[in-house]
Amino acid sequence: MLSEDLGFDPDELRARYRAERDRRIRPDGSAQYRDVTGEFGFYADDPHADPHFNREALHDEVDVVVIGGGLGGLLAAARLRQAGVGSIRVVEKGGDFGGTWYWNRYPGLHCDIESYVYMPLLDELGHVPAWKYAPGEDIRRHARAVGEHFDLYRDACFQTAVTGLSWDEDAARWIVSTDRGDRMRARYVVMSNGTLDRPKLPGIPGIDTFRGHTFHTSRWDYGYTGGDANGNLSGLADKRVALIGTGATAIQVVPHLGRDAQQLYVFQRTPSTVDYRANRPTDDEWAASLRPGWQRERMENFLGIVSGDETDEDLVADAWTGSARLLRKMTAGQDRGSLTPEERERAEELLDFRKMNQIRARVDEIVQDPETAELLKPWYRYACKRPTFSDEYLQTFNRPNVTLVDTADHGGVERVTENAIVVGDREYEVDCIIFATGFQVAMSDMITGRLPVHGRGGTHLLQHWSRGPRTLHGFYCNGFPNLFTMGAVQNAASVNFAHVLDEQASHIAAVVAEAGKRGARWVEPSEEAVDAWVSALGENAEELHRFYLECTPGYYNNEGKPHPRRGFAKGATAFHALLRDWRRNGMDDVMVMPG
Repeated sequence: MLSEDLGFDPDELRARYRAERDRRIRPDGSAQYRDVTGEFGFYADDPHADPHFNREALHDEVDVVVIGGGLGGLLAAARLRQAGVGSIRVVEKGGDFGGTWYWNRYPGLHCDIESYVYMPLLDELGHVPAWKYAPGEDIRRHARAVGEHFDLYRDACFQTAVTGLSWDEDAARWIVSTDRGDRMRARYVVMSNGTLDRPKLPGIPGIDTFRGHTFHTSRWDYGYTGGDANGNLSGLADKRVALIGTGATAIQVVPHLGRDAQQLYVFQRTPSTVDYRANRPTDDEWAASLRPGWQRERMENFLGIVSGDETDEDLVADAWTGSARLLRKMTAGQDRGSLTPEERERAEELLDFRKMNQIRARVDEIVQDPETAELLKPWYRYACKRPTFSDEYLQTFNRPNVTLVDTADHGGVERVTENAIVVGDREYEVDCIIFATGFQVAMSDMITGRLPVHGRGGTHLLQHWSRGPRTLHGFYCNGFPNLFTMGAVQNAASVNFAHVLDEQASHIAAVVAEAGKRGARWVEPSEEAVDAWVSALGENAEELHRFYLECTPGYYNNEGKPHPRRGFAKGATAFHALLRDWRRNGMDDVMVMPG
């Protein structure tokens, strides 16, 4: 097995991780956040869309309605178009395609996954991104280019929210109602909304009383800060700014705020892991050498490496893949297949400890003040929170005008007054509060009931799911014909969710195409197939559930209260292989034939 000369005490680290987790556990869990309603309802508005937009209500029929114009909706529509579907209508609440990349426009915004594997349909559009990690504006432009390439603007409905879905049994069509008075009819509906589309705010007492300026990073107010996505926030030169949150968004925003604000207070409950980024322009010679199929090969290579599969080559070669490949280097010459589950779990834990020690050592190397450095060190397993990457974030805390305020012992920010944020016995007077508190994750309007879905016999989907989601492969459920859902529920996830969405979109398109070939009455799984899938999700789920119970609270583990059996625990590569086998075996579980 691995050498015991580790240079650290695993028992001490386990105890430290447990203590740091316990400091941050809150009894209210996810309820600590509030929806964007009431005084903060303006966060639900769209500052980028035409405020005077209006149109006639639609009462027509299309082949497919896709709900959501983010990457998932674009991929679903594109793959359906490639499968020969004629009329496709994307219905999107925002003013254009892009989803999260439409809403997020904060300074420093970039994707944290390599753009060559993250940005979808590059091969199809003949496009190679200009940067290894693309800025948000490039991704937003690419989303629009996808819409144009696949002729999706023709039937799209922007600035429109779906308010209800009802199945018409006699016509075998869905009736799609919207907030603009539409009653569209569609043979198929694909739901790809709600993964990351509604900003969330912490339910801090007094938050409504603050008399200064506030905004959420997903609604960045350049009218107040000045500047643009590249920074130069000249409007903050005389402002004391508070940033609440230290996740992936804050990692990108803090360097700009620290550079331009008179004073910046960063309020942190849990520090992120911050590894190197090393962004760089795309090499023109490399781009010219690419041949058709290059992106699929690169995506599969990246997914395999971060999923722990055996691969001989690392095409992406960044901090994501470097971390994932460390275990194989440490166990070189050993037969990992011969290890018992307990031995393998210990080997992986020791690797994790070593990686996190490197992350913490990097903090000491960069941050000059020892007390601040100690507060910035993450004490948890690497997979407990989404890793972040920056070559500027930690350095910002060396600036004299930047102060880190740790809130872990107080359950977060305690309260807000008319002019200050209170933590412990100290008030921090500020002119502006910026919330880098992210989005509600996997809380689509369908899941929350904001979008009622009524299937056969008028059955409400949430009533049907009263004891938890019941689907086949996460895509379709009995009693709700021709309805497809995209996302992570009873499906598989990966750090590159765009790749997962592409696999889902391709799967849905293949099922729809096969239904057309067979003349199927509709697509709907049997109750027996659903029962078998829900039961199968229990395999390995308990192990993953235990892992997340030990994690520091965050959105990965529902703020310390992880959901058992929400997804496919064996990983994305295994799930995608399962879907391919299922398609090759005939898809009979969902094809309802006439007669």
